[in-house]
Amino acid sequence: MKFGVVVFPGSNCDADCMHVVKDVLGQPAEYIWHKSGSVDGFDVIILPGGFSYGDYLRSGAIARFSPVMNAVYEFAKAGGLVLGICNGFQILLEARLLPGAMRKNKSLKFCCKDVYLKVENVNTPFTLKYEEGQIIRIPIAHGEGNYYCSEDTLYELKANNQIAFKYCDESGEVTDEANPNGSVANIAGICNKNGNVLGMMPHPERCAQKILGCEDGRLLFESIVLHLQHKRGV
Repeated sequence: MKFGVVVFPGSNCDADCMHVVKDVLGQPAEYIWHKSGSVDGFDVIILPGGFSYGDYLRSGAIARFSPVMNAVYEFAKAGGLVLGICNGFQILLEARLLPGAMRKNKSLKFCCKDVYLKVENVNTPFTLKYEEGQIIRIPIAHGEGNYYCSEDTLYELKANNQIAFKYCDESGEVTDEANPNGSVANIAGICNKNGNVLGMMPHPERCAQKILGCEDGRLLFESIVLHLQHKRGV
């Protein structure tokens, strides 16, 4: 199996993702420059966090038109695994690989801290190693993480079990007080209907080793590896 980490002008979490995949999990991985027109040979594509193109216009709006995104779009539509983290999530929304949109945080301030998430769906390639209802701690760092969608879209997300993570408090209560950015229904991460595309605002790559104080994010990357191993009959 092979991971590809896309690098846009302004990406700043690409090296973090590469470190987790290659050094922590020992899996082959390569960077993919945003001008590349192909993602052939990869099993997983990661769109990392950062400030692609300086977040001009709005977060992810310009990156969505990078040449590589045409290839990522086709890759995802063919069933390939795509993970978008923070700015990567914003790009997936702009590319319409996931429904909804991002707005500025309700506080209108950049938010950088650890938050608690409740795992809502364990039946995706990204969440296999979590338990349903499990409470995990993962850091966030964003100014536009306020996920928004129409009532009809929210209904579909719930009906299709597309909500992967929700913001909650330490005891698992999903409350307004535990919502760091104002996201509708406390949504922290969603997947597409087929489950092969996941977007999330929190940074699992920043909590994948004990030395960082928490390993809750490591399970997400291990889930991807486990899914691919099962797919190949390993």
